[in-house]
Amino acid sequence: MATYAKGSKGDDVARIQRALSSAGFPAGEPDGVFGGRTEAAVKSFQTASGLPSDGVVGPATWNRLFPPARPAVSGGLDQRCLALTGSFETGSLAPGCFAAIAGDFDGQGLSFGALQWNFGQGTLQPLLKRMLDEHGGVAASIFGDRLESLRRAVGGDKAAALAFAASIQDAARKTVQPPWRDMFKKLGLTPEFQAIEVTGAAAYAERGRKLWKDYGLWSERGQALMFDICVQNGGISEAVKARILDDFARIPHETPPDQAEVARLRSIANRRAEAANPRFVEDVRGRKLCIAEGRGSVHGIAYDLDAQFGLGLRRIDVG
Repeated sequence: MATYAKGSKGDDVARIQRALSSAGFPAGEPDGVFGGRTEAAVKSFQTASGLPSDGVVGPATWNRLFPPARPAVSGGLDQRCLALTGSFETGSLAPGCFAAIAGDFDGQGLSFGALQWNFGQGTLQPLLKRMLDEHGGVAASIFGDRLESLRRAVGGDKAAALAFAASIQDAARKTVQPPWRDMFKKLGLTPEFQAIEVTGAAAYAERGRKLWKDYGLWSERGQALMFDICVQNGGISEAVKARILDDFARIPHETPPDQAEVARLRSIANRRAEAANPRFVEDVRGRKLCIAEGRGSVHGIAYDLDAQFGLGLRRIDVG
């Protein structure tokens, strides 16, 4: 995040002034100008909060003034990264992305979950089979007397799965019909199946972690960006990597760590977008910059990564 000190101006400064006054440290009128009175109020607030009293609103002071809301998505880092990318992929904010379902609009029979695993490519059957094998009681409570139909579909060959998919949807509209649609959505909202979806995305997560390390990143947002690149774009070519590393070399050495990390993330976002198919450059750029900057709008949906997914500029302890 940005750092605010004497001389800073803007809406965030006005927000800081209001928060200080509300906390009992009068900062004057919330005029958006960080002057001497605001600096004194910040120092008093920092002293009372047990923080270094330097009069600068950096990440630590900001988080004391504006405690992060409990994210809508809990779970480990891999699950939170999947939830973010799944929200982009499906157009449904988590946890709805884990239960997103689509019919045979693309010849794949049925697509389901955060990454739209499907019958046609054989990626959905293993996830459903694992659910039936490991959490049969939960599955039975959802599918009832239709459970055996599902079991036969995922236990047979691809033709059986596609035939099952065809039998539960409106062929003209390519949509899964009730009650199957509602049962699948209920399945996707169970913690058991969400955990299975995380394992289904494990290869992307591992490749994302490798990229994260290769580029010297340290934050949760950095790992979310690399995971999203692996899912949407397949990776980063050597030619693009060279341009990114050249950008990295231009970041001044005295840049504070959090600002340097954001600069690296922006470079990765922009350079990877530039390498995309010309038709999709701006779409890729908007999605990647949303991650790099921690907030933004993608396909008309507003994102705040820390508040919604618990993905911030926090350092990941790699042991």
